[in-house]
Amino acid sequence: MEPTRNPLGQPVGPLVPGWTPPPRPPREPMEGRFCRVEPLDPGRHTAELHAANSADTEGRMWTYMSYGPFPTLDDYQAWMERACVGDDPLFHAIVDLSSGHAVGVASYLRIDPSAGSIEVGHLAFAPALQRTPAATEAMFLLMRRAFALGYRRYEWKCNALNAPSRAAAQRLGLSFEGVFRQATVVKGRSRDTAWYAAIDREWPALEAAFTRWLDPANFDPGGRQCVSLSALTAPLLYQRG
Repeated sequence: MEPTRNPLGQPVGPLVPGWTPPPRPPREPMEGRFCRVEPLDPGRHTAELHAANSADTEGRMWTYMSYGPFPTLDDYQAWMERACVGDDPLFHAIVDLSSGHAVGVASYLRIDPSAGSIEVGHLAFAPALQRTPAATEAMFLLMRRAFALGYRRYEWKCNALNAPSRAAAQRLGLSFEGVFRQATVVKGRSRDTAWYAAIDREWPALEAAFTRWLDPANFDPGGRQCVSLSALTAPLLYQRG
């Protein structure tokens, strides 16, 4: 498709008619069939999260994070009270509805209403949440809210060496956009950062894919999926990587 050109003949981006910056995400819970995603409260969630995280005895969930692991509850509580109470990042606890316990953390960050851009990150999923329908549903709820508020771009960034995170981004329908070399230093090591994103015009098809995957009819009596989410989102990716 030929780009729009200005009176000087230079290519310019398309107009965004009626553009109004969206509001910042509210501190309100999001509830699904498997989980509830609610604003993180260090006084209420820390003990449950630390107990759930302790099942990861090797500390694998923290390898690519800029913080952690937290050997003691006091260590985790101090970090939570220092880092998780602001508006950006806006931290959420993921509560498993079957147990009623908080088993994961996710946040909105780099929230830029003027650009219509928002990122999801600080994903710390305890073993009890990993590879479960609740984990996928939590990501769906966060993405759905962002686009419902009017954000145009939903980002996911991770260490370029973190293969599971890169695969997860694409499974969720976020397209690969490239690698920023030597983007930062984390725990004394150089980090290349891989970028993924979904944009608003892709959201209707992605929402339909999530809805189909989360439908009870997509799971057999043993709880096994009939159609994978990757099979539903792969055709929607702008680029893989």
